[in-house]
Amino acid sequence: MRLGWYSHLDKREKRTYWACFGGFTLDSMDSTIYALVMPVLLTVLGMSKSDAGILSSVALIGSALGGWSAGVLADRYGRIRVMQWTVVWVATFTFLAAFCSSFWEFLPVRFLQGVGYGGEAVVGAVLISEAIKPALRGRVAASIQSGYAIGYAISLGAMPVVFYLFPEDVAWRAFFAIGLLPALLVWFIRRLVPESDTFNKARARDKKVDIRVIFGARHRRVTFISTVLASGIFGGAYIMITWLPTYMRTVLNLPIASTSGYLAVNIIGSLVGPFIYGLISDRVGRGKTFMLFLICQALVVSIYMFANVSMTIILGLGLLLGAFQGGLASGLPLTFSELYPTSIRANGAGFCTSFGRGFGSIMPAAVGFAAAHIGLETAMGAFAIGSYTVGFIAALCLPNATGVDLGAVDAAHEIDTLANKEVNPVQPADRPIHTAQ
Repeated sequence: MRLGWYSHLDKREKRTYWACFGGFTLDSMDSTIYALVMPVLLTVLGMSKSDAGILSSVALIGSALGGWSAGVLADRYGRIRVMQWTVVWVATFTFLAAFCSSFWEFLPVRFLQGVGYGGEAVVGAVLISEAIKPALRGRVAASIQSGYAIGYAISLGAMPVVFYLFPEDVAWRAFFAIGLLPALLVWFIRRLVPESDTFNKARARDKKVDIRVIFGARHRRVTFISTVLASGIFGGAYIMITWLPTYMRTVLNLPIASTSGYLAVNIIGSLVGPFIYGLISDRVGRGKTFMLFLICQALVVSIYMFANVSMTIILGLGLLLGAFQGGLASGLPLTFSELYPTSIRANGAGFCTSFGRGFGSIMPAAVGFAAAHIGLETAMGAFAIGSYTVGFIAALCLPNATGVDLGAVDAAHEIDTLANKEVNPVQPADRPIHTAQ
């Protein structure tokens, strides 16, 4: 039986895929444990809601710094080695959270966990972009993002079991402790997953590369456009992720049980969206797919926030909101990986993704300040649509290197040329797409 694009992967590609998917899934599981136990920490440890918000923010800051740092290290020491480091890093600092007893103890642990999570996401995306054949790269790389929803589901399913087995004041510590289990994935990565051939060839040619190259004349334009694109996409996403539960409770007046159901539909959408993005982007190109998804997401948010519609329609819109949101996020590291030569690929992709995430994290705070004057729904809608507009303009200017052969001997020269042209030089729709079945 053939399973779509998965059937077209060879043995090596499949192992790499599962290593990247597993790493992102398990790191997502560890990361979402914090959100699930936060209500317990507010009660048991006496933390305030402000403390909870700060812990969320420092994790985002850590993720931004970790993405670029891990990218730089991956260009120097290898994709596989740094991926192993990041998986162990996240698992270790999740485990250490079990021994924290105050806000000030949680603060550095949460920050350092975020560093590892951001690093794994970037390095995994670069590795998969180099390991998968060009015709399938978009679908395979984008599907890795679905691991976030799977990881969230695992932690959500494990929580009632842990809290059934232990009293509440012990259960939250045990829940953090099981976050050490993803470190076992390192055994699989070390034994069965090979280093990227593309990286090995580039390292043989380029012994040492200055990390400042991505800001030089040759790559400056790509770095700027890509960072703006990521800022717009993450800005809109963080607004919805941060404020949607509050909007449902305070504006739509939904009870807690109903709010959970509506958010579950949103999570399902985020699971499906990356697969749709990957399929379309392999056919029409990354930039055009970003523009399509950004327009659709802006329309969904406009109806969600400003139209007087039934709760049934709101439920359906939540599914679309998650799908477009997940799809947009899934395409960023892959797209950036295709725009840089191998010697600085992880560095460039890490910087654009991470600093875009950092700039985007400002938007939820902006909504909070504006909501005091214009109302939450107006602030959410206006700032989200503004973010999507910024992203759309950047996508319009984005060079198109969709499906470029990253493993070719002259790939670095080819990408340098593409990245500095004012027009899209690659027309992916003109290439055979028989592997899309």
